Amino acid sequence: MYKREQLENILFLDIETASVEESFSNLTPEFQALWERKSEILNKREEVDKDAATLYDERAAIFAEFGKVVCISCGFIRFNEDKPSFRLKSFFGADEQAILEEFAVLADSFMKNPNRNLCAHNGKEFDFPYLGRRFLIKGLQMPNILSEIQSRKPWEIRLIDTMHLWKFGDYKSYTSLDLLCGVFGVPSPKEDMDGSQVGHVFWVDKDYERIAHYCERDVLATAQVLLRMSGLSMVDEADVSRA
Repeated sequence: MYKREQLENILFLDIETASVEESFSNLTPEFQALWERKSEILNKREEVDKDAATLYDERAAIFAEFGKVVCISCGFIRFNEDKPSFRLKSFFGADEQAILEEFAVLADSFMKNPNRNLCAHNGKEFDFPYLGRRFLIKGLQMPNILSEIQSRKPWEIRLIDTMHLWKFGDYKSYTSLDLLCGVFGVPSPKEDMDGSQVGHVFWVDKDYERIAHYCERDVLATAQVLLRMSGLSMVDEADVSRA
């Protein structure tokens, strides 16, 4: 699927998000009303009957209008002959603006080479649009690679999505990263926590480093899956380093 030199030109990415406020009651009256309308849509679509506060706790983080980025982890592969290694860098904490600005510097630097791509699992439906929307909401200059989504034709955009690669054109179902890890014999990234716990860890525990570690495991797992899809050896844990 991908040759070694192509894999070295990919920046792997994953993000973690939390609700923009700790609870529904902390929202302004305007945004409470907006979330109540969103809740009505969610309840009707999913045939449930949950109050707005409960749905806010459960779902707000996945919507860029009601959530925020609390961690962005990136990584790239390097080969020493046939042996791959992986380098990780994370931006995380309570200051979303700093996270986005620091990521933009790294992304623009890495993506200067026109042969380079950005890769995430389910990135085309979640990570990439979420990031773009948060850059706009915060009034920040977004990285060029995200600007390309709005200005270029779909086949010109330098984005890779491992979930789309696995689908082979089948758009009827969602395949989790954890499932692909199981299929390809990649260690599960869900060893410590899962995405549903990020909000609690961020707002209550304030353990930002734990969130970053979890996010990094997803980035590494995405790279491992793409290596296996390409018929290559996985990265040994001893060959993973952090900036």
